[in-house]
Amino acid sequence: MSVSDFIVIAGMSGAGRSSAAAALEDIGWFVIDNLPAELISKVAELAESRDEEASRFEQIALVVGRGSGGSAARIEELIGQLRLLGSRVRVLFLDASNDALLARYEGTKRPHPLEAGGVVRSVDAERDLLDPLKGIADIVVDTSDLSVHQLKARIVELVGAPMEDSAIHVFVTSFGYKYGLPRDADLVLDCRFLPNPYWVESLRDKSGKDAEVAEYVMSSSDAQEFLGMVGDLLKFTMPRFVLEGKSYLTIAIGCTGGRHRSVALVERISEQLFELGYRSQVHHRDIHR
Repeated sequence: MSVSDFIVIAGMSGAGRSSAAAALEDIGWFVIDNLPAELISKVAELAESRDEEASRFEQIALVVGRGSGGSAARIEELIGQLRLLGSRVRVLFLDASNDALLARYEGTKRPHPLEAGGVVRSVDAERDLLDPLKGIADIVVDTSDLSVHQLKARIVELVGAPMEDSAIHVFVTSFGYKYGLPRDADLVLDCRFLPNPYWVESLRDKSGKDAEVAEYVMSSSDAQEFLGMVGDLLKFTMPRFVLEGKSYLTIAIGCTGGRHRSVALVERISEQLFELGYRSQVHHRDIHR
């Protein structure tokens, strides 16, 4: 008997739960939207019953939101019950900055489902309520700067591939501090102390993926020492993350604009991970800004 693969989609109202569900549905997942919290374990029991319609229950996405009822603590408890049944379960939490959420509500003119005395208060109240659920999430995606199409592509990138039992999925992303910290990062490192190719006229319009820029960044002894220290950190932490059972890890490297230094370093760090036996996916958040 095979085991069902579950993704529980949760997150802030307006952060893109419906778009994430649509992305999974497009790649063959069976999606149940606004499932009442108390029925989560019942769905698992049905999926594990394995009648002749079993194939449609191999990958199931459960969207839990305000209409699902149940506190974050109760949903966490029910997720635990899913795992006790032997199912593989991942929790995907969609978040966005307050400014982004407010702009979306202003754009749609729809009321916030919490109705806690205006949109601002409702967003703050919902964030407090959902913090415990975000704390247990395997994957946190910040949708603040993502279009609907970008969000769908990000979801497919993160969870579209089949999940291996013992795998840890590593994502290494570059970013620019001038555009804000990535809210979905587990580990953030700052490389703004390195010489900046932006001030070299012949390199300014290139990116860290170009050989000339990468060579300029890596020619610094500080860059070499920093990369060595990151390698030691990964060598120490990665096996322990696997042992702890962590399924997803996002490492973010930041420079001022997210175009030169951080990009070059992310490419090298991905190579380090490969040498240590871990495959990673690279994402350059701000390279085109």
